[in-house]
Amino acid sequence: MYLIKTLVVCSAILLPVIHANAQEKAKPEDTEFWEPVPVVVTPGAGTAAPSDAIVLFDGKNLNNWVSEKGGAATFVIEDGAMTVTPKKGGIKTKESFEDFQLHIEWRSPSVVKGESQGRGNSGIFLQSYYELQVLDNFNNRTYSNGQAGSIYKQALPLVNACKKPGEWQTYDVIWTAPRFNEDGSVKSPARITVLHNNILVQNNTELKGKTEYIGQPKYVKHGAMPLALQDHGDLVSYRNIWIRKL
Repeated sequence: MYLIKTLVVCSAILLPVIHANAQEKAKPEDTEFWEPVPVVVTPGAGTAAPSDAIVLFDGKNLNNWVSEKGGAATFVIEDGAMTVTPKKGGIKTKESFEDFQLHIEWRSPSVVKGESQGRGNSGIFLQSYYELQVLDNFNNRTYSNGQAGSIYKQALPLVNACKKPGEWQTYDVIWTAPRFNEDGSVKSPARITVLHNNILVQNNTELKGKTEYIGQPKYVKHGAMPLALQDHGDLVSYRNIWIRKL
């Protein structure tokens, strides 16, 4: 017993000494690595897109978009913004995307009409299936998982960061696409982080599946898909849309 106690005491004394000696022999460069070198990206000035972004809409044309019904995109361009043409259908990008960073600005009509879901309603469909809600929720109550900043019918926003009707608002999105196994089962679910007017409203939220108006969300196997903007019958406008593939 005496021998064991002696060994324990000696170990308690020696271990800090050994550790200290090891630290003294270590060098700062032991924990440095120089490869790979991060790619240089030039940030955009003001609201301009960064140098590696794909500009989806710069206020001039709809060359990067088509109608969800086929043919040319139906939104109307005026004063550097594009506005939903009610009952003509939504639009989607010609290009498909998987993981990405998205910047998009939107504006609900300055003339307030309707209430709840009937006021300034549109939506941004990430990979065509997953809706980030666009709605005028300035002094406009609706169900929490259907208001602006929500993942529609799934995840309510952390806060209501809406500006007044007619004012431009921003969404900055980090999207991690779902991955699927060969048999169509989910390997890893989709995740999303959203800043609404520079305020965090979705914090690495895990999605339960594609957006459903009725019933529970569920996944359907897919790969890269277009970004889509919804026609919900209201004169919602969009501008300054860019995306970075991750």
